[in-house]
Amino acid sequence: MTERTPLLNYRLLSSVNESEPRGAAGSQAPEQLPDSPRRKSTPQQQPKKLSVFFGVVVPTLLSMFSVVLFLRIGFVVGHAGLYQSIVMFLVAYFIISMTVLSVCAISTNGALDAGGAYYMISRALGPEFGGSIGLMFFLANVCGSALYVLGLVEAIMSTFGIPEDPNVVPSAHQILPSGYWWSLLYATGVALLCLLVCLVGAHIYAKATFIIFLVVIFVLIMIFISFFVVGPKTITLPSPSSFNPSNGTGPVLPTTANFTGFKLETLLGNLYAGYTSDYTTGKMMSFATVFAVMFNGCTGIMAGSNMSGDLKNPSYSIPRGTVTAVIFTFIIYNLLSLLVACSCDRVLLQRDYSFLRAINIWDPFVIIGVYSSTLSAAMSNLIGASRILYALARDDLFGKVLSLAKRTHSGNPWVSVLMSWFSVQLVLFSGKLNTIASIVTIFFLLVYAAVDLACLALEWASAPNFRPTFRYFTWHTCVLGIIGCAIMMFLINAIYASASIAFMLLLLLLIHYLSPTSSWGYISQALIFHQVRKYLLMLDVRKDHIKFWRPQILLMVSNPRSSVGLITFINDIKKSGLYVLGHVQLGDLSTLPSDPLQAQYDSWLSLVDHLNIKAFVNLTLADSVRHGVQHLLFISGLGGMRPNTLVLGFYDDCLPKDKLIESPLFSTESVEPFSPSEDVNQPPMYHFASLRGSSDRHDYGEFGDGKVLGPQEYVSVISDAMKMLKNVILARYFNDFDRAQVLSSPSPLAKGDVFVDVWPINLLRPDSCSYVDTCSLFLLQLACILNMVKAWRKATLRLFLCVEEGQSVRGSEAKLGQLLKDLRIKAQVYPVPWDQVVGLHWQRQGGFSKNQKSLSPDSTTDELEARPMEEESEDDYVNSFPSNATRVSDDYLTAVNKLILDQASQPPAVRFLYLPRPPADTRRYATYLHQLDLLTQDLGPTLLIHGVTPVITTDL
Repeated sequence: MTERTPLLNYRLLSSVNESEPRGAAGSQAPEQLPDSPRRKSTPQQQPKKLSVFFGVVVPTLLSMFSVVLFLRIGFVVGHAGLYQSIVMFLVAYFIISMTVLSVCAISTNGALDAGGAYYMISRALGPEFGGSIGLMFFLANVCGSALYVLGLVEAIMSTFGIPEDPNVVPSAHQILPSGYWWSLLYATGVALLCLLVCLVGAHIYAKATFIIFLVVIFVLIMIFISFFVVGPKTITLPSPSSFNPSNGTGPVLPTTANFTGFKLETLLGNLYAGYTSDYTTGKMMSFATVFAVMFNGCTGIMAGSNMSGDLKNPSYSIPRGTVTAVIFTFIIYNLLSLLVACSCDRVLLQRDYSFLRAINIWDPFVIIGVYSSTLSAAMSNLIGASRILYALARDDLFGKVLSLAKRTHSGNPWVSVLMSWFSVQLVLFSGKLNTIASIVTIFFLLVYAAVDLACLALEWASAPNFRPTFRYFTWHTCVLGIIGCAIMMFLINAIYASASIAFMLLLLLLIHYLSPTSSWGYISQALIFHQVRKYLLMLDVRKDHIKFWRPQILLMVSNPRSSVGLITFINDIKKSGLYVLGHVQLGDLSTLPSDPLQAQYDSWLSLVDHLNIKAFVNLTLADSVRHGVQHLLFISGLGGMRPNTLVLGFYDDCLPKDKLIESPLFSTESVEPFSPSEDVNQPPMYHFASLRGSSDRHDYGEFGDGKVLGPQEYVSVISDAMKMLKNVILARYFNDFDRAQVLSSPSPLAKGDVFVDVWPINLLRPDSCSYVDTCSLFLLQLACILNMVKAWRKATLRLFLCVEEGQSVRGSEAKLGQLLKDLRIKAQVYPVPWDQVVGLHWQRQGGFSKNQKSLSPDSTTDELEARPMEEESEDDYVNSFPSNATRVSDDYLTAVNKLILDQASQPPAVRFLYLPRPPADTRRYATYLHQLDLLTQDLGPTLLIHGVTPVITTDL
């Protein structure tokens, strides 16, 4: 299934084969890639030579005529009358015409290969649908071939077989022994005859069917002539006791009927319906039952399409040949119905289904016609089944089960023919003609509905490459075809129809999970694109409301090898929102020969699949990380689906750990590009770069430690995001985070409790104890979202309330509890006295500007130059880093860090802390980052969160 450029490939090979002598140019290019079905063409393989007439018209005509033409026309007109018969033919041909239009549209939309309807459906709807329908189409053709073989044997036995009833004296020509085993022997002989014709090849089959076609047309002409030449006569009706034995208590039935010739009185008597019981079964007939029997004769429209692999030009032949055959049979059926209604007594039509033999110039003509039509239909179904099986095998949908069926000789898939014949032989053992007939018709109708569905999907997808040269169809015709086929399926037999659909769905699921990935293209992707685009246009950002806010996250990933824990955790807090993995690669496109990012997408998408997360991937090339993040914040998403939250890893000196090194998906072993492998259809793998500090990495980055950005640029990224009104999350200590291990029961002593700690207060601003600002509420919202995820539902939220001496602890706790109740957030509130910590801060504030001891030992020249600005009023720092926070000492931050650690009797799975804004003065960025580092030292998995927009409400 490596058909990546089917249109181009087909055209190139066909032009080579047609224009170049064999063994020259035509024998080279096709052999290069052995995986491609069309590239397997060998120089000695015969080209496709069947024309429109021999390849499509003749097989389709013979399949549609079959025995209905000779044995069921009288049955239909006799029970339904001429008016309803014409209505039946109109309805039946309307249904199949809708499918014919779909077949013509798909077959003229490019290259068509062997497999007929299966090829059309699989290339349009994908391997799952195509494979399930293809297998059912194969079974339908197998059962259809067996049906016609049994029908032929039954017709032969009725003429030449010795009656099974010992009381009936056999005539002179009734010499064949009868019985189940004898009938099976005759059927096997007929099947072997079909096998020999099909084994020789499509050309012998075409010649054989053409000879049969001439015979059938000659018989048909003789039937039409007989209506005008043969005079009125009385015809003896067959005895009903031989079909439906009774005890003699039923009504007296007529024994003779009249062939009146053309009479107005006869026509008037046959205009309207006169349903009665079927003399062969005793069952009462109705419009539905008669229509179902008649429709069986109209299900041969795919006979020409099945020969698509043996046609000169399938895209040209199939539409013209199929439409011609359908129109011709429609005219013949209606004309024959009219002649029958004008010349035959209704009793004759209802009581003798083989009356055409009695009114013919020479009786054996009709017998020859029945034998010829059934034999051709049997061969047509057998060769059709073999071509479908060959196409299924070549596409490797069923693995090694059908590997033998790929073998061909001179272009003829002889192994597929043998396997199809063997399947027909198995069906012959059942011998149940009526049961097989219903199943065959329902399977065919299911295939027709699938072809209509394929055409409908292609039309609705509005793909630019769907531009068939046959334009006489719309999506309305496809829908009508699907509805018509579905109605007919349940009209014929509701139980078999339901079972067939269930069988198809089962096959679909099996192929979906067991078959390799194909490169045919999936129509589902085109339809999804079409619908997503439509709904994205309807997603109006002006109608956003706080009640329906959800996090839409852009997670910046430097190297996925060390970010597995963070990627999986952020996937839990997205709450069905947008999730984008962003990555910035440093470089200048103007100095590069090509875009280096294109080769990396497969690795990133494979990572998404491997981690089983629902995320998009967005990569960018920029001259700095800061500019790259700006690019992604500006352009990520579409319409109303844009990131509103930026997640960054924390900037520290911890060495990253490779969490993908054990994964076989990202193995560093080299793989031979052309080695036979079961994973040959997987996307090509590209390896992520080595982590900084690893032994095989020799670059030391711009800052000498392997990092691609410095602390100044890192804080600038945070500041840029807040200026763009994006929420910001800094994630620290997620290197060793293992979601499965965290959520599993750690030990019996811990009772399996999982805690999420929330500190909704600006710990860098001890003079502010507000719990209800935008940022604090954003913390609560994210913690609540995490708690709503199924895997984290049993986790306990612990909310820590920092209180000082003199404050009403119970009052503050009650207010916070009421707030949580109003916000519908379930959490445990823990008051935390922090007088000593706050006192440590205020003791150093009086002489802060003069006392150098309170300065950080790591203070830089830039920080010292920034000290005079501390005298400015706090109003100069509205919505920025408060001036008071610049005076926070390392001792205070260390004490706060110890306070947080001391509160956890059981370590939490993750902590949520308040992230203050960066300072307005860029010279203080290093101090800001240093304070965050001290605050979160050794806290375990921690999120520093800053919210800039309201995200929570108490309203309905």
